[in-house]
Amino acid sequence: MPNLATALQLKLSAEEYDKICQVLGRTPNFTELSVYSVMWSEHCSYKNSILQLKTLPKTGSRVLAAAGEENAGVMDIGDGLGVAFKIESHNHPSAIEPYQGAATGVGGIHRDIFSMGARPIAALNSLRFGNIDLAKTKHLLKGVVKGIGNYGNAFGVATVGGEIYFDDCYNTNPLVNAMSVGIVKAGKIVSAIAAGVGNPVYIMGAATGTDGMHGATFASEDISEGSEAKLPSVQVGDPFMEKILLEATLEAVETGIVVGLQDMGAAGITCSTSEMAAKAGLGMDVWLDKVPMRQKNMEAWQILLSESQERMLFVLEKGKEKAATDIWDKWDIPYAQIGVVTDSGLVRYFMHDECIGEVPGESLVLGGGAPVYVREQKEPAYFEEIKKFSAAEIEVPSSQKTVIEFLLQEPVIASKRWVYEQYDSMVGTDNNTTNLPADAAVVRVKGTNKALVVTTDCNSRYVHANPERGCALAVAEAARNIVCSGGVPIGVTNCLNFGNPYNPEVYYQFANAIKGMKTACEMFDTPVTGGNVSFYNQSEDGPVYPTPTIGMVGLMEDINMDRFSMHFQQAGDFLYLVGKDVEDFACSEYIYRYHGIKYSPAPYLNLAEEKQLHDCILALRGTNILRSVHDISEGGLAISALESAFAGGLGFTLHTSADMRTDMALYGEAAGRVVVSISPERNADFQLYMQTCGVPYRILGEVTAEEVIINGEHIGTVAALKALYDGALEARL
Repeated sequence: MPNLATALQLKLSAEEYDKICQVLGRTPNFTELSVYSVMWSEHCSYKNSILQLKTLPKTGSRVLAAAGEENAGVMDIGDGLGVAFKIESHNHPSAIEPYQGAATGVGGIHRDIFSMGARPIAALNSLRFGNIDLAKTKHLLKGVVKGIGNYGNAFGVATVGGEIYFDDCYNTNPLVNAMSVGIVKAGKIVSAIAAGVGNPVYIMGAATGTDGMHGATFASEDISEGSEAKLPSVQVGDPFMEKILLEATLEAVETGIVVGLQDMGAAGITCSTSEMAAKAGLGMDVWLDKVPMRQKNMEAWQILLSESQERMLFVLEKGKEKAATDIWDKWDIPYAQIGVVTDSGLVRYFMHDECIGEVPGESLVLGGGAPVYVREQKEPAYFEEIKKFSAAEIEVPSSQKTVIEFLLQEPVIASKRWVYEQYDSMVGTDNNTTNLPADAAVVRVKGTNKALVVTTDCNSRYVHANPERGCALAVAEAARNIVCSGGVPIGVTNCLNFGNPYNPEVYYQFANAIKGMKTACEMFDTPVTGGNVSFYNQSEDGPVYPTPTIGMVGLMEDINMDRFSMHFQQAGDFLYLVGKDVEDFACSEYIYRYHGIKYSPAPYLNLAEEKQLHDCILALRGTNILRSVHDISEGGLAISALESAFAGGLGFTLHTSADMRTDMALYGEAAGRVVVSISPERNADFQLYMQTCGVPYRILGEVTAEEVIINGEHIGTVAALKALYDGALEARL
C-alpha cells in the first residue's frame, strides 16, 4: 500500500497525507493518492491564495455569475444578453514547449467560455518574455505567437488585443496568459453541476491519451533544468476538433436537457467529476474503462489524470439522452456514457467493474475540504534599493530626439505588428472589430448596436516596485483604456502570476497586490468575476516580477455614437493634456531602459483623480468634441502623442510646461492622464466644458502635416519615426 513516501513523491505534504487518511478513515491506495495530489495542488485548490482572493469585490448589479461560482464570470449587458469572460495562464507548458503550451492555453480558455453555453467572440493575450536578444527568448516568442495564432485562427475566434513585455526576469519562465470573451443568452447559462440522482454522465470530444499527465502538479512547482523532462505534462491541441466541439456543445445546450457541463482542463476527468458532484452535494460513479482512449493499456490513474485536450463532461436528463447524442452523431464527434449521478456523496472510480478508488467529492475541491493556508510575509529586501532613488541625480538629456528614437525602438514600446499580423483579428466578426485604432479592442455584439470593449493590462515593474500601488495601476490603466475607447468598465478577470508562495517576499507581493486590486476595483465599480492564480513562476534565477494581469471588459451601448479613436485626424487641430501634470518619472521606461536604473518607486497614482478623469471623458461621448483620445502609459507623453500621430499619419508640435523638468514632462508615466485633439471649431466648447468638469487640463500644441517638433527641437518626420517604431521588433528578432 502507498505510504507517506509515495505521497511526498506526488508533492503532497506529510500534513496533507495525514488529513487524507483521516478523511478516508484508512490508508489511501495509489489511485486515490494520485487524485488528491492533483486536486490539492496549488493549481487546482488555490490553497495558498483563496483566503486573499475572497477579499476582492465580486458583487454588482450586472453580475450574473460571480467569482468561484462557475467556469467563468458572466455580466449582464442588457437586451437579454450576458458577457462571459475569463483569463488563465499556461506558463509552465509554454516554457518547455512554446507552440503547444500556448495553443492549448487558448483552447482551454475558450472551453471555459462555451462550457457555460456562451459563444466565444474574441480572444486576447498577455505575454512576458526575457531578454529579446537571447536565442532562447526568440525561440519562445516565435513558438508562443505561432501557437496562439494557429489555434485561434483555425478555431475561428478573432484575437483582438493583448500586450507583450520583455525583461530579464522572464528569461527562464515566460508568462502566457490567454483571455476569452463570449456572449450568452439570458436563461441559457449552463452550470458546472452534477445534479439529479440517476442522471447519466457523458464524456464528449477527443479520445483520452497520456499527454498532460500531472499537468496540474507540474504547474505547481518551480521551473528548473529538469523541467524539460516533463514534456509529457504538456497537452497537445487540435483546434479543428475544438471547433466542432463548440458547435456540438452549444447545439446540445439548446435542447434544454443539459443538466450540467464542464470542460476538462487541469486534472482532467478527476477535476470535472469531483467538482461537479461536490457542487451538487451528490456523488458520482465513474467507469474509467468506458472512456474512449487513443492509447492501449492505459492505467486507471493515467485515465483519471490525463489532461488531453478538447474534452467535455456532460450530465444529461435521464431518458432524454438521445436528443444530445443525435447531435453529437451528426457532428461525428466521439462520446460515451462513463458514469451516473448518485446520492452517496462519494466519487467512485471503477475499472472493469472493480472499484479502484472511492473518495468524498467534497474533500477534493476548492471551497470544500481542500487545504487552506496563509503563508509568511516579509517586505522584500530590494525595497531598500528603491528608497535610494534620487531624481535629482538624473541628468536631463540635451537632445530629446536621441531619447525618443531610443524609446521607439525599445521592444516594450515598439510596434507589435510582427506579432499581431500573425493573428486573425476579423474571423467570426462582422467587420467592426479593429477598423479604428483605439486604446482597447472594440467588438460589436451582433444583432445590436452594443459593443464590448476589452483589454489586458499590467506593468509588472510597477508591481515589483510597489505591489499594492502597482496592481492598482494595472486596474486603473485597464479602465482608462476602455474609457478612452468609449466604453464603461463593468468587470474584471485576473491572472495572478507570482513566484513561489513559500517565499515570504513573494507572498508579501501577492497579498499586497490583492489589496491594490481590491481598492481599485471598488473605485471603478468593476467586480472581479474570476480568473486564475499561477504561483511557482520562478527558476534558479529567482522569481519573475509579480504580474497580476488584469483582463477588463467594458460596455458601449451604441457603437455608432460612443466610440473614440486614438488617431490624429486633421492638421490644425489643438492638442491638450487632460489630467494632472505630475513631476514623476520613476519606474518609467525612460529611467529603466535609457538610464539603466533598475530600482525606483512606482509611478504616481490617485484613484479618485483617475475616476474623475474617466467620468470627464465619458461625458463627452456623442458630442463630437473629441477628435482623438489616447491614454499616457509606457514612454510617457511623448510616446503617447507619437502613437496617435502614427495612427493618423500626421505630425504635431508640442510644448512642455516651463515649470517642469523636460524629461519628467515627456517621459514620466504618472497615471490619470490622456492626450486629446480638438478641432478649432469645437475648441471653445471643449474649454467651456473643462472649466466645469474639475479635471486639470492644458494646451500642448497642435497637429501638423508631417513634422514632429517638441519644445522647438525637430524630432523628425512622422514617416521616419514610424519606420523606426514599426520595424524595431522584427529587426531584433
